[in-house]
Amino acid sequence: MPRRMRRGRAGVAESEAGTPAAGADISADDWAAALAEQESAAGAQPAAFPELASDAARGPRGNLDLILDIPVNITVELGRTRIQIRNLLQLSQGSVVELDAMAGEPMTVLVNGCLIAQGEVVVVNEKFGIRLTDIITPEERLRRLNK
Repeated sequence: MPRRMRRGRAGVAESEAGTPAAGADISADDWAAALAEQESAAGAQPAAFPELASDAARGPRGNLDLILDIPVNITVELGRTRIQIRNLLQLSQGSVVELDAMAGEPMTVLVNGCLIAQGEVVVVNEKFGIRLTDIITPEERLRRLNK
């Protein structure tokens, strides 16, 4: 079914739905006429929005409240090593895997994979825990992320 074309308010060829037809040539004069028509529309006023509360009024705590209930994964890393698959397949119960960390060396504490602290292993109520001995500053964390 062929579409009938008509001239719109700005002189642009439009389909019956009122949208510019495919391939319609829109000139600068057509745009100027459309803008002039838009500016002269009766009753148009700028929108008025209420003032937003400033961040200083809410304080820094207001921003933190949005994220306090987001869960994160905390990992305490004892050490790492790299072995060949051949050696991995030979591991059995009682096998000892040598790690790169020295005995007595602080453990690393990672939050979602990012280093945030170091500490020493403790036992609390027959469960392992970690006593934080060195917390990484926010500046140091940013520097490590940019590496």
